[in-house]
Amino acid sequence: GAMVLCLSPTWASRVPSETSPGAWSLLLSQGISFEAGGHSTLETYVPPRRANYVTGTFAAGGPEGGWVGELACDLDCPMGGSVPLTCWLEDPLVTRWVLAARANLPVPPTLAFVLGTGGHLPVDPSPPGVRLVRLEDPQGQESLVQEEVGAFLGGTAMEPYSQGKGWGVTTLEFLLSQGAGGDGGHVGPCGPVGLGVGQGNHIPHGVPEAHGGVCVLGGVGQGPLPPGGGRACPVPCPPGSPAPRLPMALRICTLVCSSWGDRPQLCQVACGVGRAEAPVRHGAALPQGLDSSLHQWGVTAPSQRQALATQLQEAAEAAMAALLAAEAELSPEQRGGARAHTDFLGVDFLLACVDETLELVALSTNSQRCLETCLLAEAMGHAVGQPASDLPRLLAEALLHRAQCHLVEGKDILLIGAGGVSKSFVWEAARDYGLRIHLVESDPEHFAAGLVQTFLPYDSREHRRDEEHAERVTELVRARGLRPHACLSYWDDCVVLAALVCQRLGLRGSPPAAIRVAKQKSRTHQHLQRCRHGRPPPAAFAVPCRRLQSHGDVERAAGTVPFPAVAKLEFGAGGVGVRLVESAGQCHAHAARLWHDLRDDADHPGIGLGWGNSMLLMEYVPGTEHDVDLVVFEGRLLGAWVSDNGPTRLPAFLETAACLPSCLPADRQAQLVRAALQCCLACGLHDGVFNVELKLGPGGPRLLEINPRMGGFYLRDWIREVYGPDLLLAAVLVALGVPPVLPARPVPRAHLAGVMCLDSEHGTTLGGGGGLAALQALQSRGLVRLNRLFEETAGDGEYEEPCLSVACSGATRAEACLRLLGLCQALGIDSPRYPVEHFLSHFK
Repeated sequence: GAMVLCLSPTWASRVPSETSPGAWSLLLSQGISFEAGGHSTLETYVPPRRANYVTGTFAAGGPEGGWVGELACDLDCPMGGSVPLTCWLEDPLVTRWVLAARANLPVPPTLAFVLGTGGHLPVDPSPPGVRLVRLEDPQGQESLVQEEVGAFLGGTAMEPYSQGKGWGVTTLEFLLSQGAGGDGGHVGPCGPVGLGVGQGNHIPHGVPEAHGGVCVLGGVGQGPLPPGGGRACPVPCPPGSPAPRLPMALRICTLVCSSWGDRPQLCQVACGVGRAEAPVRHGAALPQGLDSSLHQWGVTAPSQRQALATQLQEAAEAAMAALLAAEAELSPEQRGGARAHTDFLGVDFLLACVDETLELVALSTNSQRCLETCLLAEAMGHAVGQPASDLPRLLAEALLHRAQCHLVEGKDILLIGAGGVSKSFVWEAARDYGLRIHLVESDPEHFAAGLVQTFLPYDSREHRRDEEHAERVTELVRARGLRPHACLSYWDDCVVLAALVCQRLGLRGSPPAAIRVAKQKSRTHQHLQRCRHGRPPPAAFAVPCRRLQSHGDVERAAGTVPFPAVAKLEFGAGGVGVRLVESAGQCHAHAARLWHDLRDDADHPGIGLGWGNSMLLMEYVPGTEHDVDLVVFEGRLLGAWVSDNGPTRLPAFLETAACLPSCLPADRQAQLVRAALQCCLACGLHDGVFNVELKLGPGGPRLLEINPRMGGFYLRDWIREVYGPDLLLAAVLVALGVPPVLPARPVPRAHLAGVMCLDSEHGTTLGGGGGLAALQALQSRGLVRLNRLFEETAGDGEYEEPCLSVACSGATRAEACLRLLGLCQALGIDSPRYPVEHFLSHFK
């Protein structure tokens, strides 16, 4: 139901945009909708539905290109392409220029003639393999063209193509005239031949006729090509067979989409095989798979085929990244509208033999031909019982995600509590998503006051009076004439207040009673212990615990909670005040210190002291510690991510290290996710983004605590980096009543391993020792990920919190850990008192 197909220009209309002057909104009065189970329906919409995203068949000159291009032009919503973008994308000179200069990919030797300045080309210097000749006037240039063509065919770039010298100029002229809008490439057996013309230009006698026209000549024949990218892991050319074989050509078609965070993702690969003396064009042969094609070519070793598949993925994704960067430099007019953006494209490659190794050479890009080829391969696979590929799902997720980003633009969000420097990403994300933030914050001098639409200073630090605060905040909002679309909080202290304000303003959110149960740790476990329905019931994940408000409570709790046990703040956050106690005496001593040192929010802001300093004593649970971040909508799990924590520094439980993805096998991760979800639902948390901390032992998961808000510290950043989705955006969408589109089968892009830094251990190293400056320099080069948790020292002694998270990525977990350990040893973060190698040794 989220996608609608429009098959006629009479089904849609354009009206002036109410939000973007000079742009248009597209209204749909009829359309074909699709439901689960394969049902499609022709529907009539009264009133017409407003499009939040538009894509279509933008091929110039196609049967539908005219009306599709006219409707989908200068719209106020995201457009997945346009006619001008398609022309730009399928211009062989532009794409070869970009792929060679910016993606560092080898392209066929190319000679191009351009009228005028060639302003449609990027500003990069002429890339390797591409010779550009600018013609001021097309008249009287025959001698120059003949001279350049002769020099090109006789030059070093064409020496390997000696077998093609029998192809005369007449043949070249014919191929040029056929190149307009074509595949832009002839494929030889061991070398590509690039041919093509800028859209719609006829080239008589090799001279461009239309102003601004582009013609591209390529080498003819076979032989090695100039060295380039895509050879990180050389694969030798297969030995020739003694049996006589026809010279064959292999064209590799890749479909790449702009996935989460505009990061390219390879969706599908299909290959076309044909005779070498003729172009292997899309639609000329039935497609086949990459692995079988490589095997057919003589690449018999599975490791070599896998190496080529990896190189192909890297090359295809690098090609799209380079094209998107060049596309971003185009003006709105050149793109066909300010919101036009290429969301998927095809990149064609040739597998060539270069210096006795196989190399991928980029031939051309296209807007739809690779999609059609890959869909044909998908349909052919269905006929022989092959399971469906991820192609439709990946494309749908990419397009729907862009539509949802548009949905939140301009929405008024009432945010309760600004938090500290660790939440600084909120303001940048709000700007990027176009959110209008109205901030309620206790600190009238908070740095975020100048970063939001409306700043509403209100002191709500005494959270035991949140009912009263909610009334005051509601009055404040109404007095300002604000009508927020959603209200939420990312700050642990303010989650109950946010739920109460939602209730008073009639906005969507989990009930305040459910948030209260989750916020108070002893109440969470005691509530779950009463939930005995289910197989297993939520009670199976609860841990025996007792609330401590006096030393008498300590004595009573000691009679029911076995030692060793864990004593901590009832409403605490950040691990402050958590301690392993071996006896009632140790518990008494710890409680006395804590009740003396931490009395209210002024003693240590942001750790829940606005709720008081009551404690709880809970049974110590052995096992590994994990975070599970959930996205839940109307009780349905939409997304879940599991991360691992390293060993804590006993007797305190301060976090030391973490990794994502989890080291656990899939079945153990599934246990954690199911336990986390059941606990949330049992507490009444049916809508929102939640962080659940659990231990996993031989007997399965046990709950530590539920944080009824988005995961803190580095978690939002890491999940975006590794998997793509943004928990902040997901929380906004849920609060708006929109189920977020998230990856149905998330695949990690990389592995991250990180370590926490403490001011007491690393202050000198990071500050006076220049370690922080070195880390920031490495971060600017993309070599590390830093997450500042506090601007200044947060607490001291046994109440200290980490000040910084330092993480490294790698293709494998072992690589990420090795890089991180080397970095920590070089900067002095690793020490006998803070053994990073030991912390990371648990990630296996």
